[in-house]
Amino acid sequence: MSLSALSRSAVTAFVALTLAACQPGSTPGAAVSSRVGFKANYLVARVALEKGQYAKASRQYASLLAKAGPLESRIRLEYAHALLREGKFEKASDEARIVASQLEGRGRSAALAVQATADQEIGRDAINRSVMTAEAIQRLVSARDAFDEVLTKHPDLDPLGGLKLRRKTLDVELSTIR
Repeated sequence: MSLSALSRSAVTAFVALTLAACQPGSTPGAAVSSRVGFKANYLVARVALEKGQYAKASRQYASLLAKAGPLESRIRLEYAHALLREGKFEKASDEARIVASQLEGRGRSAALAVQATADQEIGRDAINRSVMTAEAIQRLVSARDAFDEVLTKHPDLDPLGGLKLRRKTLDVELSTIR
């Protein structure tokens, strides 16, 4: 092969690789583009959560879950938090429970705080409607146990005492139904 034919082959291969890099999911260039898109969507979700736009935040986090990879637990926890703030307590509890089952330490405690809060709200709703089912009682007991674990293992997650106060009110709530 002559030098000019070798040069043409090298240029052709370079052009082919460059064009392939523009195709979604084909090369590291596409991965960078995907990461940039993921980060942008994450920031939209995070800002929405911080601005109190909970429905928007929960939609964004839900869409990120399929692409979250190693960040799944973090995204799912923030999704659960957005659902909690949106008033979707059962879904928030379910999502936080998944995270709590996957993590240990601080991450687990953070998930338990969301799950316990959601479960307590479900139980409170049952009390307010005078419809105490075994499931509602179990939600309150589960919330109590989760708050106890968080406050014992990671009291620093409750700097203002909100979880501690919720835990105390659980005793009162449970005493009204037993």
